[in-house]
Amino acid sequence: MLPLAMLIFASCGQPEKSPKQNTENIIDKPDLKLTSDRMTPEVLWAFGRVSDPQVSPDGKTIVYGVSYYSIEQNKGNRDLYTVDTDGKNQKRITRTAKSEYNAIWRPDGKKIGFLTSESGSVQMWEMNPDGTGRRQITNIDGGITGFKYSPDQKKIVYTKEVPVNNKFKKIYEGLPKASGRLIDDLMYRHWDTWTDSWSHVFIADYDGTKVWNDKDILEGEEWDAPMKPWGGMEQINWSPDSKKLAYTSKKMKGKQYSLSTNSENYIYDLETGKTVNFTKGIMGFDIAPVYSPDGKYIAWESMERDGYESDKNRLFVMNTETGEKTYATKDFDQNVGSLQWSADSKSIYFTSDVKGTFQIYQYTMNDGKIRKITEGLHDYRTVTPAGDKLIATKQTMALPTELFAVDPATGKAQQITFTNKDLLAKIEMGKTEGRWMKTKDGKDMLTWIIYPPHFDPGKKYPTLLYCKGGPQGPLSQSFHYRWNYQMMVANDYIVVAPNRRGVSGFGQAWQEEISGDYYGKSMQDYLTAIDEMAKEPYVDEDHLGAIGASAGGYAVYYLAGIHNGRFKAFIAHDGIFNEEAQYLETEEMWFENWDKGGAFWEFDNKTAMESYKHSPHKLVQNWDTPILIIHGEKDYRVVYTQGMTAFNAAVLLDVPAEFLYFPDENHWVLQPQNAILWQRTFFDWLDRWLK
Repeated sequence: MLPLAMLIFASCGQPEKSPKQNTENIIDKPDLKLTSDRMTPEVLWAFGRVSDPQVSPDGKTIVYGVSYYSIEQNKGNRDLYTVDTDGKNQKRITRTAKSEYNAIWRPDGKKIGFLTSESGSVQMWEMNPDGTGRRQITNIDGGITGFKYSPDQKKIVYTKEVPVNNKFKKIYEGLPKASGRLIDDLMYRHWDTWTDSWSHVFIADYDGTKVWNDKDILEGEEWDAPMKPWGGMEQINWSPDSKKLAYTSKKMKGKQYSLSTNSENYIYDLETGKTVNFTKGIMGFDIAPVYSPDGKYIAWESMERDGYESDKNRLFVMNTETGEKTYATKDFDQNVGSLQWSADSKSIYFTSDVKGTFQIYQYTMNDGKIRKITEGLHDYRTVTPAGDKLIATKQTMALPTELFAVDPATGKAQQITFTNKDLLAKIEMGKTEGRWMKTKDGKDMLTWIIYPPHFDPGKKYPTLLYCKGGPQGPLSQSFHYRWNYQMMVANDYIVVAPNRRGVSGFGQAWQEEISGDYYGKSMQDYLTAIDEMAKEPYVDEDHLGAIGASAGGYAVYYLAGIHNGRFKAFIAHDGIFNEEAQYLETEEMWFENWDKGGAFWEFDNKTAMESYKHSPHKLVQNWDTPILIIHGEKDYRVVYTQGMTAFNAAVLLDVPAEFLYFPDENHWVLQPQNAILWQRTFFDWLDRWLK
């Protein structure tokens, strides 16, 4: 057992009363004085962000979080709320200067467990369902990152960061201030973090006041569970009898880890200490194993092909007695996510993206049939059974996430939280419309058109082509806090957002047409969308812009070299400019190898050679249109030198250009003041060249 992970004290339980809370720097709902009914950056950052609803064991109450942000303090804070599943009795149960998260109900429903850093490091705490009686449960050196109760309430599983063993330790002796990193293998950093620790899974005894006798079930193993950077406690789940633990891990490291997506699901037996890999032979991502309430089955999300992170996300079910595996969604040409068993173990509910939306579906065990429960222009992103209801998070392009109760028989939904009701009542949102267009090669493509508030078809509007990132994944009804369509149309721009080749929700074949072909069909799809809309009398065809981030930034750079005067302004955020450099600068090599077809030195590889031949930087001599470039230094996925070199090239070519550089942001912009600077710069640039 690692010494840093075992410092748990029997005396860490606190008195059964709420300690006095530090109310300094508490962040509450902002009180904005609006001067118009238009969205502004300040309004966007004033919305409360609802997340992580958890239904009580009796199915009657939900605990969930709401985050608010302070522009002045340049940070956010998350507090907890409860509401009955019928929408009644909403209560705020925390009000502190430290965020509470990972809130879950204890199996007996008498306590809510949660994480907070109130004691100086992130620890597990508990409180009564009304927010009283806060008690610290763990006191683990270095803190923890997540936890779950066992169903019998006798143990908890928690996750903790364990330091990477430094094989070069002797070289560093006597050099405590040395900052150099000695590296001898790949995946030494990931997205925005250096690989200095592993996430490990621990099991500890629990008696309602403290935990002890902890065990690292990955002791001595040099890999992560749950998987980084996105994995959380959904990848770790108890069996109903509390005797086994299922978890996800990719037990590889270095170069092998960087090249493969072959994660596995494991079962750890608490009595024997043995671990079994039950997804061996399935070569893609296998994640989030969850037991049925009767313990007879395990369901999980599975991809088929190693190295392809955007393969179809399938539903698999295994009989725990026989080991027989069933590919449950074999005839379902869509992805699955947010798997949840019904209480009687007869159904699995899940969400899936379809035609630019996310809907709720039901898979029934006895006949293997899949039923679509909901319809409409919205995104349901999570779903949880609660008695005769389903509790779901829902958002649209004009509605930040709220909780809804859905009738599983009819799909009818009742909104049960109204976090942003008052603010939304003061803001006029633009209309979203879907248009089907014929692509250059004769296929049908759905394009979202978002119109300005108070749209007047008798006027002409500057228009923006939105180039989606990914390049795979959905272009759905999400309410984004940076690339927000309503923010754009509030500034009197029409937005054109095509579901071009590579977008999910239109069948796997449509999504796969972009791999090895960033420069071909998808670019023609973009041009089709903007050319079709330019025919409309209310679109100002002389004032068109193109904007995008990541793979969308690639598209902007590429379009800048081929657009033949269509556009009058470009904006690229964290975009790929030089494909050859990108191949060796990034960390997830499985992505580069699949989407580009291979390395740029594989001269007999036609797909790879075409990919690098069409790198945007090889068209830079054609640039003649003003371009704004944005990049963050902590972006390790697409490193900031991609943006820097694009900007330098534009200046050397006498193309009007600006470079917005964030030394403390990653692939996103997460700090409030930086985000508002981003928005102001974004619209200052567009207004200068398109109005």
